[in-house]
Amino acid sequence: MPAAKKAPRFEKTSMKSMLSSWAEQFSLWSNCSIQGDNRSIIRIPLRAKHPCTSYCYAFVTIQYVRELYHTPFLTLVAQASRVHEANHTYNDIQRCTLLSVKTGGCPEDCAYCPQAARYHTGVKAEKLMRTPEVLEAARNAKANGATRFCMGAAWREVRDGRDFDEVLEMVRGVTDLGLEACATLGMLTESQAQRLKEAGLYAYNHNLDTSRNFYSEIIHTRDYDDRLNTIQHVRDAGITVCCGGIVGMGETDEDRIQFLLTLASLDPQPESVPINALVAVPGTPLGEREQIDAFSFVRTIACARILMPKAKVRLSAGRLSLSEEAQTLAFLAGANSIFLGDKLLTTPNPEPDADYRLFEKLGLEPSAMTTVEHSA
Repeated sequence: MPAAKKAPRFEKTSMKSMLSSWAEQFSLWSNCSIQGDNRSIIRIPLRAKHPCTSYCYAFVTIQYVRELYHTPFLTLVAQASRVHEANHTYNDIQRCTLLSVKTGGCPEDCAYCPQAARYHTGVKAEKLMRTPEVLEAARNAKANGATRFCMGAAWREVRDGRDFDEVLEMVRGVTDLGLEACATLGMLTESQAQRLKEAGLYAYNHNLDTSRNFYSEIIHTRDYDDRLNTIQHVRDAGITVCCGGIVGMGETDEDRIQFLLTLASLDPQPESVPINALVAVPGTPLGEREQIDAFSFVRTIACARILMPKAKVRLSAGRLSLSEEAQTLAFLAGANSIFLGDKLLTTPNPEPDADYRLFEKLGLEPSAMTTVEHSA
């Protein structure tokens, strides 16, 4: 196996000087009142070769994220809203579609996942879909307003061979339709990430799920560093990173703070940050968990927006359990993407008509289609 890459060196400076520099250079905290002191903070290096993050400065310590997370709710949402408005068109919401191209039979033991073969959830293992079926679904998604099409496979890791070759063909086809092609296939090697890039993949999703400390309570079949290594392979290949997690699995506020700190400390920061609310599926170890309260969910969204101001913060799984009012708060707090369709992989999602009605009530506009080209 290749030697592990050394962690980047971080330049320490004071909170006061960094706040001043950050606000001056990028105006990311436009009209925000942020209190700082002289404790040491971490400045994450910038990499201009990634245009979506070339303006992202993150300076984070656990104490800073902890104080941010515990900011009074309305103050936090107002602050996140101002950061969002300074970096994005306020009412511009990207619509995405996620299709399960290989369902069920996964050998992992993720406690939240109905596709794990060891759990009895009624999800049957299916073969990989063929490319023509996937492209038909992508055309329908585009016709319904989606600008990103994500393909998910219930694999622990990608294996070279016929199935991976088929996925590469799917990626080429989705890209040719002018959609952002995204995939979530499990762990990747460096060479596999490069092949996906050459096929035209725009984004790769690989979530951290939760904090490093809580992770072992949820998953035992791979470790936290496996996830970080795949994210690094994706980044090194020049593919944009989609990385977020799930809240409501029994983690504490401190776990959410640690999770947000890890996400914000990725260098560069993820271009896409999906925040999922647990969908408790009977038959999984978390099947009896109560739904996370809306205020805790929106609080996580707001912190993600403030800590990662340039990212797309995506309302992902669990949205069906949120009222229109809770979703509105999430948009106000900086969420600017949703997934269309009645399912996200195998879990339920709001009907498209319900989304259209909510968009109309709020005066939200779908994002314009992005011009996507093959990289090779």
